[in-house]
Amino acid sequence: MINVQNLTKTFGNLTVLNDVSLEIGAGKIVAVLGPNGSGKTTLIKCLMGMVRPDKGGMYLKGEQINDQSSYRTYIDYLPQISRHPENLTPRELVRMLGDIRQQPAREEVFVDLFELEPYLDKRLKNLSGGTRQKVSIMLSLMFHNDLLIMDEPTNGLDPTAIIRLKDYLLEKRRENKSIIFTTHIIPLVEEMAEEIIFLLEGNIYFQGSVDELKKQQSEPNLERAIAHALTTKKASI
Repeated sequence: MINVQNLTKTFGNLTVLNDVSLEIGAGKIVAVLGPNGSGKTTLIKCLMGMVRPDKGGMYLKGEQINDQSSYRTYIDYLPQISRHPENLTPRELVRMLGDIRQQPAREEVFVDLFELEPYLDKRLKNLSGGTRQKVSIMLSLMFHNDLLIMDEPTNGLDPTAIIRLKDYLLEKRRENKSIIFTTHIIPLVEEMAEEIIFLLEGNIYFQGSVDELKKQQSEPNLERAIAHALTTKKASI
């Protein structure tokens, strides 16, 4: 589905991504993990064409996507911080994005999923943070593309909404949808991710299954495995 080869990105003297290579197949759920500043969001922004890498190749379904923009039409994307016109309603946003992308916008499933019907005709600026996040998720999911990229999707969500989102994404995986997400919620990773990409200081420290990382770090659970990896890394500096 998506392939990255030797991706490098610097900002001034800071190397944010250092020769990163990875491959994510169709129908996989992959969690991108790492401490703050490890390069997670920069990697996602490179994949979305929002940040241009200094070197390296990016491929979607075998086609190189460097220096292109049309491919983004085929990716569903939720940024870490969504910014939409505050004076529009969710219903107006759905119509606007459908017109921009020239794709049929189908929000009905997500209105039911997050019980958004009472909020569809209210101005975005008048909604709570959690409801705004639900609206952003609805907007990111309504085009039903084969690849979904989500940066910290559970920010601001209540426990019930997190469970509903998790169940929906697991269902989509069974329909061969590929999903890449970042999160700091470790139980979510253990329940959903078939594979994790663990970034440290712009490098891939580990790529594989949750069980493989736990075995590598000789720890009984993922949270302790990550903490042990971070401690080991700091001790080696």
